[in-house]
Amino acid sequence: MSSPAHTEYPDKIDGAVLKIAGVVVLGAIMSILDITVVNVALPELQTTFTGVDDPLPYSTVAWTVTAYTLALATVIPLTGWAADRFGTKRLYMLALGLFTIGSVLCAAATSINLLILFRVIQGLGGGLLMPLGMTIMTKAAGPARMGRLMAILGIPMLLGPIGGPILGGWLIDTVSWHWIFLINLPLGLGALAYAWWALPKDAPEPSESFDFVGMLLMSPGLAAFLYGISSIPDEGSFFAPKVIGFAGLGTALIIAFVFYSFKPEHPLLDLRLFKNRNLTWSVVTMFIFAGAFFGGLLLVPTYLQTVRGEGALDAGLLVAPQGIGAMLTMPIAGALADKFPVGRIVPVGLAIITGGMFALTQVDGDTSYWGYLIPVLFVMGLGMGATMMPLMTSALRTLTAHQVARGSTLLNITQQVASSIGVAIISVVLTNGLKNDALVSQATAFGEASKANPNDPSLLQQFPLVGEILGRFGNDVAAGQAALQSAVQNAMGEVFGNTFLVAAIMVSFTLVSAAFLPRKHEESHLLDEDDASEVAPPVVLH
Repeated sequence: MSSPAHTEYPDKIDGAVLKIAGVVVLGAIMSILDITVVNVALPELQTTFTGVDDPLPYSTVAWTVTAYTLALATVIPLTGWAADRFGTKRLYMLALGLFTIGSVLCAAATSINLLILFRVIQGLGGGLLMPLGMTIMTKAAGPARMGRLMAILGIPMLLGPIGGPILGGWLIDTVSWHWIFLINLPLGLGALAYAWWALPKDAPEPSESFDFVGMLLMSPGLAAFLYGISSIPDEGSFFAPKVIGFAGLGTALIIAFVFYSFKPEHPLLDLRLFKNRNLTWSVVTMFIFAGAFFGGLLLVPTYLQTVRGEGALDAGLLVAPQGIGAMLTMPIAGALADKFPVGRIVPVGLAIITGGMFALTQVDGDTSYWGYLIPVLFVMGLGMGATMMPLMTSALRTLTAHQVARGSTLLNITQQVASSIGVAIISVVLTNGLKNDALVSQATAFGEASKANPNDPSLLQQFPLVGEILGRFGNDVAAGQAALQSAVQNAMGEVFGNTFLVAAIMVSFTLVSAAFLPRKHEESHLLDEDDASEVAPPVVLH
């Protein structure tokens, strides 16, 4: 049977594709925006259920993020089979409904435990939204326009990091924390109505049996591994019993799955795809990039709030130039990826990001925003827009339609695992750096002791570095405190600079693996002769 794809799909992104793209982008915005909005709300949630005088530990409220991520990761491997079994439109609307219901339940939560439980429901819906959306979009657009399609689907990836902190900060400051979840109710209802109207009906034709053994190995293994890794910042060590226990159990289950996955005809994850050179090097590059970049991305808003004293809203606005830079290059890179080999596009973007990350190693306690930080973030955004979408296009372009469904899952899981590892590494480096800095640790301890015993004259002897700074100003208490604050701010800024160096070194390794990406133009194999009726999805990062 010959493929009609080349005659059916116009070269340009037409109105029919844009109508369906609206559904997918709206659902993706809900899923991705929710992650960044909740990150901003964590300090507020510490006192929401217990009061200001008895705040919950940060490690407890962080479960609202961890639970969502674990649910997301657990459901990803099931998406391909479920779409084949129940149909993409029906399953996509179910995912929208599940996410919306979970959001309303979160807003109504009366305890932190209930909030964590309802976040799991949200995560189950959110985990289905993205890969299902990609399936729908690729069927509508066809493989020849995949690069430009990726650029369109990059919109929610950018709106999440840009809009999340801004929206979250504004809602918390002006209304209440409940609205960071309630905002999804009108969005969800609108998306459901839009999806019912815009998405074409599809008749599911189940063709593959479900891999129950693979699911029992892979999903719990992935969840246990990510939970162990996400516990590293709180435990303060990579070798803490909690980390070793859960990450070790997860690793053992995943290894067992690797050996098992070559036996069934249709495994949950098809590791045979690594025979494809382009997919292999794209996955390796994506793993290194996601770990380094998303770990480093965490540092900027933390620096702005911790060192510079900015609020959540102002920190979000200051980070926005990075997203603006990516918006400028993403459509260009998407168009180029349809015409040129990605091995000539991605290394340029990675080089720009690496240079920007090394530039951030120079931040200190009073780095100029407009004179240094904002231009650097903007340049890094330019590199980000030229990297992520072409990289994923490279991974999927030379696979057949049946293979791309599995390749999408591999990329999703790679990104989830890598970003969790990257965030854990960067968090531990930063936490230990602040803890090991003599002035920062003494100033923190001095502040706590002063609250308990404000008139104790022995405190200056207990904390000599603090005493030395305050002693220079004699009885001028205000001047002494200002000098101490400035000194601590500079010391913390240096710690952040050193942590950015670790992230910069990590991201520089991507230049090695990117050198193996294809540098010659290769035809897309998404529509082989045997697969003319199917088009499987690309993937967008969560």
